[in-house]
Amino acid sequence: MRAVITTEAGGPEVLTLDDVPTPEPKPGQLLIAVVAAGVNRADILQRQGHYPPPPGESDIIGLEVSGYVSAIGAGVTGWRVGERCVALLAGGGYAEYVAVNAGQVTRPPEGIDLVEAAGILEVAATVVSNLDAVRFKAGETFLVHGGTGGIGMFAIQYAKARGATVLTTAGTPEKLDLCRTLGADTALDYHDDWVDGVKEATGGRGVDVILDNMGAKYLTPNVRSLARLGRLVVIGLQGGVKGELNLNTLLGKCATVTATSLRFRPADEKAAIVSRVSDEVWPLIASGRIAIAHQTRFPVDDVRAAHQQLTGGNHVGKVVLTF
Repeated sequence: MRAVITTEAGGPEVLTLDDVPTPEPKPGQLLIAVVAAGVNRADILQRQGHYPPPPGESDIIGLEVSGYVSAIGAGVTGWRVGERCVALLAGGGYAEYVAVNAGQVTRPPEGIDLVEAAGILEVAATVVSNLDAVRFKAGETFLVHGGTGGIGMFAIQYAKARGATVLTTAGTPEKLDLCRTLGADTALDYHDDWVDGVKEATGGRGVDVILDNMGAKYLTPNVRSLARLGRLVVIGLQGGVKGELNLNTLLGKCATVTATSLRFRPADEKAAIVSRVSDEVWPLIASGRIAIAHQTRFPVDDVRAAHQQLTGGNHVGKVVLTF
């Protein structure tokens, strides 16, 4: 089969297409013939040598795919060869075939084609699992950074559907307008003092939950923006890995800072998350309450351009590779 491989860490130029052995499904697994693969920030980090796969997983980049069931491993029930599916992976997605535990595979939302579906599962699983982890509930105030990225566009709509007051950050007037169109009650330019913007929008109270992909760069302003009993969830490190935390500020707010990685969760946890997304999110997409993020699509032969697109300053939505 064809797959994208990297011979060394580096820029997009290290990504090449090559022939590699087609995997065989082990007991409990499905083999998927890939139609499309989502491109995520984690893929950029892996290419750069900063985010290796968990032990025993494929070193081929790619954390989500859509396609058709090609073969069924021993002990797997409920699936037929040829069925449409989407899968959450720990690696292996940039390839024509991928083998994955059956619990991490589900059917796509009704009315959604397979290329559209390739960019949904990883962002939905990330947002839903993290908001569940911090006991997010209706009526709370929620801030997500990067409102026009794949995570941000989904999180705005999902939190709004859950009954939240939603704040977000973005970098241009056009992107701020898009965030408002998606349902954000307040959209703040991150070039400005967005902490003051949060205070003004919340009457000085702060927000209950923050979903953050920046890491160290935003640690201090995020903690300042929390309400009493607020919860900060760090899911990305685009702004660095080491920052200073004022424990007195955290203590005074009785607040919580946590960080999670979806990729390194055990298979049974991933299966539970995929099941929850299918039950909770797919009906919201099918009903139109959550719109799928704008996609920029590239054939797998143009994988280098796909990575350049994701890291470009004008990027909006999801990037998807097609096979």
